[in-house]
Amino acid sequence: MDLAEAFRNYKDKIVDRWVDYTLSTYQSSSFFKKERDIFANPVGGNIREALKKLFSLLVKGAGTEEMIPPLEQILKIRSIQEFSPSQAVAPLNAVKHITREILAADKERRHLVSELYDFEFAVDLAILAAFDIYMQCRERLYQTRIQEIKTGTHILTDSKCPSAVQKNKLQDSIPKVESI
Repeated sequence: MDLAEAFRNYKDKIVDRWVDYTLSTYQSSSFFKKERDIFANPVGGNIREALKKLFSLLVKGAGTEEMIPPLEQILKIRSIQEFSPSQAVAPLNAVKHITREILAADKERRHLVSELYDFEFAVDLAILAAFDIYMQCRERLYQTRIQEIKTGTHILTDSKCPSAVQKNKLQDSIPKVESI
């Protein structure tokens, strides 16, 4: 049995564990893991879809250019959340360890672990590309924020609710009675 056949046999198991690991990095991970409907759970659905595509590309040894769409699908989500750059791309590295564990657990395929060099190198290249994509997404966010400040639209998005402001003004205008 060769490595390509092992990847075909274990693809679903590897991808499921990879998705589970990636979704566990979120604060609401239990919801993201349980809910499979992409409309009710767009984060989980997009992560599942993108990692499945990315795994297929990694296995076939695709170039970095081919990996950009699924990487963007993942990192556009992770870049707007409270992740540091390393936390945003770290789950991509997990597929190397997951693949090694799954193949090492199978006595008939244990010898294939030593043949994972090309696969792991492709993962490393994907991680580097992912970091670039993450930084581009963050740059776009900051440029948008600067533009909002320049045009004044930040007042609409960052200001308090008008009724709450009025309520606070009203409460502040009422004299307070001190107790003895």
